Amino acid sequence: MSTALPLTRRAIFAQAWPIMLGQASIPLVGIVDTAVIGRSGDAAALAGVALGATLIGLVFWSFGFLRMGMTGLTSQAHGAGERDEVEALLLRGIAIGLALGVAIVALQVPLGHGALALMAGGERVSAEAAAYMHGRFLGAPAALTVYALTGWLFGLGRTRDALALQLVMNAANAGFDLWFVLGFDWGAFGVGAGTALAELVALITGLALVGRDGAGSVFAFVRRATRAQVLDPARLKQLFAVNRDIMIRTVSLLLLFVWFANAGARLGAAALAANHVLLQFVNVAAFVLDAFAFTAEARVGNAVGKRSRADFTRAIRLAGEFSLLAGALLSALFLLAGGAVIDFLTTEPQVREAARSFLPFAALIPLIGMPSWMLDGAFIGATQGRALRNAAVFATLSYIALDLALRSEGQLGLWIAFSASYLLRAVALGVQLPRLARTIGQA
Repeated sequence: MSTALPLTRRAIFAQAWPIMLGQASIPLVGIVDTAVIGRSGDAAALAGVALGATLIGLVFWSFGFLRMGMTGLTSQAHGAGERDEVEALLLRGIAIGLALGVAIVALQVPLGHGALALMAGGERVSAEAAAYMHGRFLGAPAALTVYALTGWLFGLGRTRDALALQLVMNAANAGFDLWFVLGFDWGAFGVGAGTALAELVALITGLALVGRDGAGSVFAFVRRATRAQVLDPARLKQLFAVNRDIMIRTVSLLLLFVWFANAGARLGAAALAANHVLLQFVNVAAFVLDAFAFTAEARVGNAVGKRSRADFTRAIRLAGEFSLLAGALLSALFLLAGGAVIDFLTTEPQVREAARSFLPFAALIPLIGMPSWMLDGAFIGATQGRALRNAAVFATLSYIALDLALRSEGQLGLWIAFSASYLLRAVALGVQLPRLARTIGQA
């Protein structure tokens, strides 16, 4: 197993940059999808992919605890020197990911119809969204298992391996999407099916990467592990308790994005498509800044495992410094180059005009959203699921109330409420940070 690097700025950046590259490449695939559909000039098709992607995100990322919970628990076990538990955690994650993925495939029809019933996209947009979702559902077992594999790698600080996994998946995703859409003319279904096939490629890659860095292969883990270790009641209780709260947190935040998408849909296909284009900027910011949040997860978890309050405080401070700088740079970049990116992503005049009008809101989110992403990382690493759950529920309910109050302002009110949600979540987590610090061992 890899050994944690010292807590210095150089070490934090060395751990974060592979995550940053891997995370930054994720929205690039979304940009490829958007550009392939968007340049067809069909606003309804673009809106359908936007709607379908939002709904698939709601379904799949409801199980994002497989990534987040795995990172926190693995980093804590690693910090405490519990090698057997580190291996057992991976086996539990793989088993749970596969089982949940198979269940999603079996229930895809009611899940798809139920999700679409929540939205106000119109007949044509809903048909495109359903086609996209049908393709994506096929990749559920691989996608959820990759969540667990990625979280395990992050927990051990093996960010270069996680980068390799992500780059393979994203390259395969972009390639399959272009092939299926441009080559076979499968439209929205081709975008979804391409992503599903790429997730299978990622699963195979991830299983192969486990054996790097002297960790031994998954098959070696299976041979060494006993049923008592993998099915240890106390460990399973801890796993499900953490995952339950993180799942509620994740669903709450996903509902926030679904509400945002639905609010745009009520304003018409052009507004929905414009918001989807602008969300590509938000996604890029989130994935880049998550590099430092994920680094904080692993470092905070390691500090909790060692019961070192000094390491806990220093990890948050150092990762926070990098995150603040990156957020400011991204905001400036989006303001300067955002118009050209919008024109590349869509040729529809109405969509371009609407997206340009609200670009300043999307450009400010890297800066105002940075504290919420960083604090998420700290609480995930400490496996403080209840605090994460409460903050997310508070932010989502407050956002919905604010959006309803500002509905008469149209797109302006929609973006004001959406931007405020990041500040609300940061405040809800920030007030709990001193208590969390006090629970960790003496400095």
